[in-house]
Amino acid sequence: GNVIQICPVGALTSTDYRFKARPFDVVSTPSVCEHCSAGCNQTVQARNGAIQRQLARTNMDVNEAWNCDKGRFVFGYLTAESRITEPAVASTDGLTQTTWSTALTQATDAIREAIAGQTNRTALITGSRLADEDSYVAAKFARVVLKTDDVDSRLDFASATQNAELSAYAAATQTATYAAIEQAKTIIVAGLDPEDELPIVYLRIRKAWRNNTAKIVVVGPTTGSLAPVAWRHITTPIGGETAALNGLANDEALAGVINDGPTVILVGERAPAGCLSAAAALSHASGATFAYMPRRSGAPAAIDKGLFAGGLPGGRRLDDATDRDTVEQVWNTTLPATNGRNLQEILTAAANGEIDVLYLIGVDLVTDSASASLARKALERVPTVIVQDLALNATVTQYATIVLPVTARQERAGTATNWEGRRQSFFKAVPPAGSAQDDHTILSQLAMYLGYDFGCADVGQIQAEMAILGRRDTAHRYPSGHMQPDTTTVMVRPRLLSHGASLTVDVPSLMATAPSETVVIDPLTASELAVDDGTSIVVQAHGQELAAMVAIDPTQAPNTLVLPQRLGGVSINELADDDGVLDVTLAVPVGKTNA
Repeated sequence: GNVIQICPVGALTSTDYRFKARPFDVVSTPSVCEHCSAGCNQTVQARNGAIQRQLARTNMDVNEAWNCDKGRFVFGYLTAESRITEPAVASTDGLTQTTWSTALTQATDAIREAIAGQTNRTALITGSRLADEDSYVAAKFARVVLKTDDVDSRLDFASATQNAELSAYAAATQTATYAAIEQAKTIIVAGLDPEDELPIVYLRIRKAWRNNTAKIVVVGPTTGSLAPVAWRHITTPIGGETAALNGLANDEALAGVINDGPTVILVGERAPAGCLSAAAALSHASGATFAYMPRRSGAPAAIDKGLFAGGLPGGRRLDDATDRDTVEQVWNTTLPATNGRNLQEILTAAANGEIDVLYLIGVDLVTDSASASLARKALERVPTVIVQDLALNATVTQYATIVLPVTARQERAGTATNWEGRRQSFFKAVPPAGSAQDDHTILSQLAMYLGYDFGCADVGQIQAEMAILGRRDTAHRYPSGHMQPDTTTVMVRPRLLSHGASLTVDVPSLMATAPSETVVIDPLTASELAVDDGTSIVVQAHGQELAAMVAIDPTQAPNTLVLPQRLGGVSINELADDDGVLDVTLAVPVGKTNA
């Protein structure tokens, strides 16, 4: 995609844009990419109210002059047939279009009944696509209106330890940046495969390797996309990254490298409980800088605004008296008395009939949560499932009671925080689809229906209130203590840039570049199964059988299996049990044995 942009005479043009417009026909609007937490600056070019193309916008501190193919080409979902443009409610004929007034009234009645004289009968789950302002209002809405701390914004089944780590991280002074990566002499990476999760970060890592001869140290079961540049692979079992990082301070060889120049520690969202704490401790001991790098665009804001159980805006915690008092004064409310439940606990409670209203914002639980089976059990039992989303998906079409259409990034203004903690503004480039409204607008309206005036009628008012709270003066301590590694030997790869996610519709040029879906195994497992690269294999689990091809990774830990997010159009979460555990069997071709 970037080759097209740097063509000096404009002769190279993408097929998606060719014959649609001329540069002098379009209106250009500055924006920030919505697809990962890299925070790439972009220019959205529109003609007659429709996006014609998106280009990288130069910001030397962030994406320089580059963006990935997903950021460049994936915007067709704004006008796709799957786009949700009007409110709808469930009826005997499925979802039926209705008015905003009717939809909000129905939602109000359900919420009012759920919270009347009861506690813990409501829950809020968001995806990680929300802008900063949306995340803040969502966090406030849950605690003030829904009167619950049963909140999560992550799709994996995270522990309370990880929640405490996120609170500590959100209040800490973050020092790792793109510039720090580029200038580093040593880069330690755990739980992150940057080429597919954060491509612009991958470019900076390669730049440091090429220009500084930086030593890239990969901690984990596999080196992934960093194999060509890795100086050292500290091989661990799945979930063993925490122990490995804790041990690095006693590694004399690595200590010598760290003292040789600037060091950066990068922790991805697949890292296990305790890994962020271990990175912070190693950073303190060695003088290195470190950063947490969640994949999705709204994840940094979700962490900062407290969209997880026990979290509050600015790195504050619900179980800290001073933090509680600060937030209660600004929000003019009494916060929930105890820390709430995480995603797995919320879904389990819902499956047991203990949740009356499940409020979903930008999340497809059926397709993307750690366990499709638990998600379905939960959604089937909840009387009212309110969904705010951009596009139809399995959760909306099968389980939604009330559907509220929201604007896309290009249809509104706001700010987005990237993995560095850098807040950047984006602006409205095209009109909203149908009667879609901003996420924060919908929540504020619903709050008003329920008798709460948030005083957040527009982005400016929300930003002013966010500034009043700001960040906690001092960071909470990171959890301490030894963290046991996970016992599973199955790891799921991050979602590939070209995977068939709900927003990659109508982008055939991107999907055509998708790599083959492969199951990656280690040489020992390959030997035991007597298979080679390219061998056909069947993945069996949870009543499913999915065909795949084998790829052998010589750097992978013994007896470790790495699965893609999807196989044959089926999400891997369909293979997981209710705890999100993948107990997988590989069936080799006829005439060979199973393992």
